[in-house]
Amino acid sequence: MNAFLNRREFLTASGAGLLILRNSESARGYQANERLNLGLVGCGGRGTWFVETLPRMENVVALCDVDAEKMVEAMQRWNHGARKYAESPNDWERRAAESYRRLTEQPPQQYQDFRVMLDRLGNGLDAVVIATPDHTHAVAAAAAIRAGKHVFVEKPLTRTVHESRALRELAREHRVATSMGNQGTATGPFRRALELIRNGTIGEIREVHIWNTGGGADRQQPPAGQVPVPESLAWDLWLGPAADRPYHPDWMRRNQWRDFGTCQLGNWGSHTANLAFMALKVYELWLNPAEGEARRPLRISARTSGVNRLSFPRWEVVRWEIPARAEFPPIVFHWHNGPAPQTQETIGALITDSGIPGDPEAAEALKFAGAAIVGAKGTIHSTGHNATFRLIPAAQFPDVDRSRPQQVENSRGHEQDWLLACRGGKPAWANFDYASALNEFLMLGNVATQSEETLDFDPVATRITNSPAADALLRSEYRNGWEL
Repeated sequence: MNAFLNRREFLTASGAGLLILRNSESARGYQANERLNLGLVGCGGRGTWFVETLPRMENVVALCDVDAEKMVEAMQRWNHGARKYAESPNDWERRAAESYRRLTEQPPQQYQDFRVMLDRLGNGLDAVVIATPDHTHAVAAAAAIRAGKHVFVEKPLTRTVHESRALRELAREHRVATSMGNQGTATGPFRRALELIRNGTIGEIREVHIWNTGGGADRQQPPAGQVPVPESLAWDLWLGPAADRPYHPDWMRRNQWRDFGTCQLGNWGSHTANLAFMALKVYELWLNPAEGEARRPLRISARTSGVNRLSFPRWEVVRWEIPARAEFPPIVFHWHNGPAPQTQETIGALITDSGIPGDPEAAEALKFAGAAIVGAKGTIHSTGHNATFRLIPAAQFPDVDRSRPQQVENSRGHEQDWLLACRGGKPAWANFDYASALNEFLMLGNVATQSEETLDFDPVATRITNSPAADALLRSEYRNGWEL
C-alpha cells in the first residue's frame, strides 16, 4: 500500500468523520499576523469574486490571466472599491478600502502565463488561487503544487477523472494545503444537515436525488468561420492543454464543449451533490476502501437526449449504484439535468410538503436546483449550494435546529479554512483528498453520458473495468508543454 494511504498518516477533522491527510509538517511557520503572498490565476468570470475578496484576507502579489483586459478590469474594481468603501460606517468595509488602495498604489505583478508567474516569483509566492476555465484547472494546479505552493481551485476540481487523481497524489507528495471552491461546505446549515443525516434524524437514507434545470447546449457542430483574435487575448495560452484550433469566441463558452467544460455536473453538481456525498461517506470508497472480495465497484449508467461527444446532451439522468462503505449500506444517487422526462414529477413528489399549501419552496426549487436526501423518517431538501435546507414534513421536526452544527466544528469561512491550513492548521474540509473523490464521482457521470452501457468503476485503481472505450474517457491527451 502507498505510504500515503497508511491510516496513521491521517487524522479525523473534529468529528466530521473525514479522513484527511496531515499537511502541517510541510507548511512553513507563519506568524499569526503575517500575511500570505497570494497569486490569482484567472481574473474574469468566477475570478472576479477572488479579485474582490482575496485582498481583504492576504497580500495579492500577482495576477495572471490569458486576457490582459481582465487584469485591467481587476485594477478598476480595486479603484472603485477604494473609493466606495473609504467612508463606510462599517469597519470591515473601511479596511477593505485600505487594502484596495494599497493595491492601486503598488499593483501586483501581472502575467498571462501561470508558468512564467511561478518561475519568476519563486519563494515570493506562498499560495495560488485558480479560477480559470475547467480545462486548465489541473495543469495550473499541478504546476503550482510542484513549485511548492498551497493551492485553492474553484469548482469543479478538474475536467477529467484522471486529472483529479493526479492532483490528489501530487498534493500528498508535496504536502501542500489544498481546497476546492464548493463554498456551501463552510455554512452552518450544511454542517448541521450532515449531523442530522448521520445521527439518524431522518432515518436510514434510502435514495438521493440531485438536480439542475440548466441542461446542456447539445451543439452538433464546432464553431465555424474565421474570427480575429482580440488583441488582449493570448489564444494559445487559453487553449492550454487542449488541441490546437483557430480562435472563435464560441469555444470560450466552456460548458458548451466537452474539450473545455464539465457542464452542470461540474458547474453545479460540485455544490449540490456535496452534502450527500460527504454525509453518507461515499468518499470512503476512495480513501478507506474495503479489501478483497468485500470491495465492490461503483456502477454508473445514464439516460440522455442523445449521446454527444462534442457537446453535452440537452437532458440527462445519471444513476450511481454505490456499494456499502463505513457504517452505511448500499444506496443509489440520481442526477437530473435539463428537461428530462418525468424529472419534475419525480422531484416534486419528493420535496413537496403536503402540510404546506402550495409549498412555494418546492415550486421554486423545481425551477433551478437542489438535492433531496430521502430517509425512512423524512427528507432533507437542500438548495443548489447545499447552503440551506429544510426538513420534510416540517410538522414532524418542529424543534430541530437547522442553523449551526452541534457536534462538528464551525467554519471560519471557506477560503479562510484553507488559509489556516496554509499556515499549518487543520486541513480544509474540501481538501484534495476529499475533493478529488467527489470530482471523480461527478465526472464519471460525464463519462456515462457518452456511453450506452452500465459502467463498473474501481475507485482504487481509477479504472472502468468493463468497457475499454469508456475507460479511455477517464483521461485526455495534452499538447506538448502542458502535460500534468
